[in-house]
Amino acid sequence: MCDKVFADPARAEQDKRVAAAAAVCEVQAGMLVGLGTGSTAAEAIRLIGAARLAIEAVATSEASAALARSVGILVRDFAEVARVDLTIDGADAIDPQFRAMKGAGGAMLREKVVAAASDRMVVIADGRKRVETIAGAKLPVEVLPFARRYVEAALRPMFAEVVAREGQGGLYTTDNGNIVIDCDGAASTDWDRIAAWLGSVPGVAGHGLFLNEVDAAYIADGGVVTRMERRLVTG
Repeated sequence: MCDKVFADPARAEQDKRVAAAAAVCEVQAGMLVGLGTGSTAAEAIRLIGAARLAIEAVATSEASAALARSVGILVRDFAEVARVDLTIDGADAIDPQFRAMKGAGGAMLREKVVAAASDRMVVIADGRKRVETIAGAKLPVEVLPFARRYVEAALRPMFAEVVAREGQGGLYTTDNGNIVIDCDGAASTDWDRIAAWLGSVPGVAGHGLFLNEVDAAYIADGGVVTRMERRLVTG
């Protein structure tokens, strides 16, 4: 596939769908495909369904699983899966080093598990999500409800703003039954250190820093999709 896929400029407002269409070209019959969560990932799910490819899928949320089934995709229980061929997902922000911030849709923990099981993870996004630094995006942290106040207190020295996400009728809950704390204004941009520190806080189930999982990105801006591939340096 070429590095740039040109589309009708009049459809610039449909950049999410254009990016999704480019990424879906990677899906081949016989694959087990990981389906992300969110509005951009939903475009990919619809396009995969429309292509009528002989694939199976695992979904990173109940919403994505329901959408996939509605368009004719066979969805397997990820609990019975050890390896995925390809995952297609969205991102809240992605920088030139392929570090991504995810979790606006609240599925970052399942998304990270599926990404870890995948031979290849592809991010799709509109041009607004391509950034020089992911520091401008809020970092969602998935937390056991039991540990809410403790984790909030632990997070405050590291972030300027720590806010439990609201849902309908109370706190937002993930498909795992956990809550989400959105963090803004990180005191450091050493994302590896922040990720390691978050992993050490009891009560934190997961977070939205995807630092090594993304292999490629399809970014649409003004009707043009640019494909970016992570270049592995060896030796």
